[in-house]
Amino acid sequence: METMTDKKIVIQTENVAKTYRESKIPVQALKDVDLIVEEGEFTTIVGPSGSGKTTLLNIIGGLDRPTQGTVIIGGTDISRLKESELIDFRLHHIGFVFQQYNLIPVLTAKENVEFIMLLQKRSTQEMKERAMQLLREVGLEEKANVRPSELSGGQQQRIAVIRALASRPKFILADEPTANLDSASAGNLLDMMARMNREEGMTFIFSTHDQRVIDKARRVVTLEDGRIKHDEVRP
Repeated sequence: METMTDKKIVIQTENVAKTYRESKIPVQALKDVDLIVEEGEFTTIVGPSGSGKTTLLNIIGGLDRPTQGTVIIGGTDISRLKESELIDFRLHHIGFVFQQYNLIPVLTAKENVEFIMLLQKRSTQEMKERAMQLLREVGLEEKANVRPSELSGGQQQRIAVIRALASRPKFILADEPTANLDSASAGNLLDMMARMNREEGMTFIFSTHDQRVIDKARRVVTLEDGRIKHDEVRP
């Protein structure tokens, strides 16, 4: 499917809704969300706390399933995949940056960056070269053999971001990727991600409150009460 800009549609949600029923009163986090993302976009999802940003990101990434609606990623309807198929799809196509870092405590910084590539059965040389290249880019080469417990929150966040980028996935989904970073570190990471977006064709979707991320985005999608209220594409 092609748009008027002749760019390929790589992410599409149709009539997506999500209702959580853990409590006696159901909570509707998303309501009839229709979203189209083209290949190579650098898009930010914004909105107040509780607007559904993280829920939408998790549904696009297959970490959560919609209560209703369809999610098509790279031509695959992931809402129809079995759990084992979904795990394999995420492994080979999507890079995640989580708010809580989700680093593996017993692995070093370098081993954490290599981890997804290890699961993909990449060569040892490729894993080492890619990991060290990214560690250098974020100023953490000297921390390569240090475990997460010995790193600051900002250092862990940088490791979490480059781990998502390491295997060159088609899609990067990042939930508050700069939340714990100072201005210099955040700027460095955003510049690196923007470069990979341009040079390697990765499609980025951020969920954030951070104005630094919003300013870098070429498209800003605003959620309010689980619905898309505004969608701004910048030149």
